[in-house]
Amino acid sequence: MQRSGPEAAHRLVDFVNASPTPFHAVQAAAVRLEKAGFQKIREQDDWDKTLKPGGKYYFTRCVRLHFNQSALLAFTLPQKWQPGGAGVSIVATHVDSPNLRVRPISKRSKAGYLQVGVETYGGGIWHSWFDRDLSLAGRVVLADKSGNFQAKLVKIDKPLLRIPTLAIHLDRGSSDNFQFNTETEFIPILSQVESQFNTPPSGKSESPRNASSIQGNHHPALLSLLAEHLSVAPETIHDFELHLYDVQPSVLGGLNSEFVFSPRMDNQFSSFAAVEAISTFASSSSFNILEGNVNCIALFNHEEIGSVSTSGAESSLIPFLLQRLAPTPAAYAQSVARSFLISADMGHALHPNYPSKHEDNHTPRINGGVVIKTNAKQRYASDAIGTFVVKKLIERKGGKVQEYEVRNDMACGSTVGPFLSKIGVRTVDVGCAMLSMHSIRETAGSEDVQYAIDLFTSFFEGFSEIDKALIVE
Repeated sequence: MQRSGPEAAHRLVDFVNASPTPFHAVQAAAVRLEKAGFQKIREQDDWDKTLKPGGKYYFTRCVRLHFNQSALLAFTLPQKWQPGGAGVSIVATHVDSPNLRVRPISKRSKAGYLQVGVETYGGGIWHSWFDRDLSLAGRVVLADKSGNFQAKLVKIDKPLLRIPTLAIHLDRGSSDNFQFNTETEFIPILSQVESQFNTPPSGKSESPRNASSIQGNHHPALLSLLAEHLSVAPETIHDFELHLYDVQPSVLGGLNSEFVFSPRMDNQFSSFAAVEAISTFASSSSFNILEGNVNCIALFNHEEIGSVSTSGAESSLIPFLLQRLAPTPAAYAQSVARSFLISADMGHALHPNYPSKHEDNHTPRINGGVVIKTNAKQRYASDAIGTFVVKKLIERKGGKVQEYEVRNDMACGSTVGPFLSKIGVRTVDVGCAMLSMHSIRETAGSEDVQYAIDLFTSFFEGFSEIDKALIVE
C-alpha cells in the first residue's frame, strides 16, 4: 500500500520517532551511514593508517566508556585525495531540542503522588508540555558481572509521566493569563504512592551506599522500570542521563499530507536531511568520479544552550578534523580558505494568525523551499557571496529559494553558523520554514524535506565547480 505524502518525509518521520534524544539521533544517523558504506573511526586512533582516497568515514565524540555520544561527524574523501590543503564542504546542524531532563536526585513525593524532579533544557514553550503523555529515554551507565562498566541507550515506549494542569475551576484566570512556576508547578507525576514497588520494608534501615550508587537518588520503582527495559538488575544501574519526550509519534498531516506534525523538527529535520544527502551521494556513481573538496556533515549537540561543550559547535570537532586532514600550518590555512560551510537550522514560517511578526518582504512559507537567513548584526553568518553560491546550488536541482530577515523591532535568534565562521570558513545560514518552533509539537512541511536533501546533495556534488567559476576581487 502506497503511503500518502512524499517518501522523504516518511523517512524523516521514521528518523524522528527513533530519536527521542541526541544519543538516539546519533545512533540512527550511524546506522544510515553504515548502510551507505561508511566506516567508523575513532578520534584517539592514528588516522594516517586508516584514511584512503575515496574513503567514507564517520566518528562520534567519544569517551572510553561508550562510543555513541551526542555529536557525529561524517566525511568522504575524493578519489585522488592526499593529506594537505584540500577544502572541506560542511553541512552543520544540531540534534538537541528544548526538553525536560531528569535531575541527578529526582525522587520527590507530595499529596500521595510519586514525582520526578526535572530541569528545563533550552528555551522551550513550556506550557505545551502540560497534559501530554510523556516517557523517558536516554543513556544509562551499567556495571556488568566482570566489574566493567558500559553505557546503553534506553527508550521506554509507553506513557509514563504527566504534568497535569490545574482545573480551571481552581484557577479562574488561567484561561486569560496562564502562568506557572517552572520549579514548583512543573513537576511530572509518575505514580501514586500506594503503587510504589521495591521500597525498603518499614522499620529497616537501608544498607550503606557506595559513592557511585544512585539507588537512593531516584524512586525504586523508576529504577526497576529502567532495569526491566535493559534486562539488568536495578543495583547495576550506576548513573544515567534521561530526557522526557512525548510518546505521540511524528506523523504527516493536513488535507494533502503537506505537513509534518512532530516533536524535534528543530533541528532533527535538518540533521536527517544532511545524513540522507551524504549517504545518497556516497552511494551514487558520481562519488567515484567527482574531485574537489572533502564532503562532511556535522551533527552537533547543545545548540539550544549556547553550543559551548565538548560536543557543541564551539568545541574542537571541526578544527581538529581540518587539522588532521591538513596537518601542517600552511596546509591548514589553505584548507580553511577553500572550505565552505552551510549552517542548517529551521526557520520561522509566516504564521497566518500573527502575520505582523514578520518583516513585510521576508515571509517564508512552509513547503516554499529552502530559506536563506540574513542578519546585519551577524546573528546569521550569511553574506552576499555565500548566498549566491547557495542559490546556484539550489538552482542545479530545480529548487526554490526564500529569504528571511528579522524585523528591526524584534530580537534575532542564532545558529551554529556564527560560532563556526570564527574558524575562518565561509558560512551561510539556511533552513526550512516551520511553525511552533520549540513547542513540544511543531509543524514543518513534507515537501521541504526533499528540498533540503537536494540542496545538500547539490552542495556535495557541485560546490567545487561553482567555486572555481567565482572570482572575488
